[in-house]
Amino acid sequence: MTTTDITRALNDLLFTPGGDLAAAVERHFAPDYRQRTNGVWSDREGFVQHMTRLRSLISDGRVEVHDELRDGPRYADRHTVTLTHHDGRVSVTEVYLFAELAADGRFLRVEETTLLVSGHTDHRDLGSVK
Repeated sequence: MTTTDITRALNDLLFTPGGDLAAAVERHFAPDYRQRTNGVWSDREGFVQHMTRLRSLISDGRVEVHDELRDGPRYADRHTVTLTHHDGRVSVTEVYLFAELAADGRFLRVEETTLLVSGHTDHRDLGSVK
C-alpha cells in the first residue's frame, strides 16, 4: 500500500463527489485509528461521524499543504483547508498536524490544532463537528 498524506486523504474523503466514505476511510486510516483535534480525542468511528457531518455541510473544497515532513512512521504538516458550504459561504482553516503512520502506510494517529483564518464564526469548530 502507498503511504498516505493529508492531500490524498482529504481529497478522497471530502472532495471527490460521490466518493464512497467507508472505502476512503479504509484506504487512509488504520482500523485502530485515533485523532485528537483541539484537545478532544475520537476513535475511527467518531472520525467517520465527523466526515459524514462535514460532507453534509460542504459542497466543495481544496487543501493546500504549506509544509510537510516525514521521518519513518512520523508525519507532520501545516495545511490550509478551504471549504465552500452549501449556503455559499467560504471558510478557510489552517491546520497544524502531527501523525503516526501504521506499518502499511495508513494514518494510525493524528493530533491536530485548527485555526479559522476566515469565515463565519460558526465555522470555528469545523475541525471537530459531528
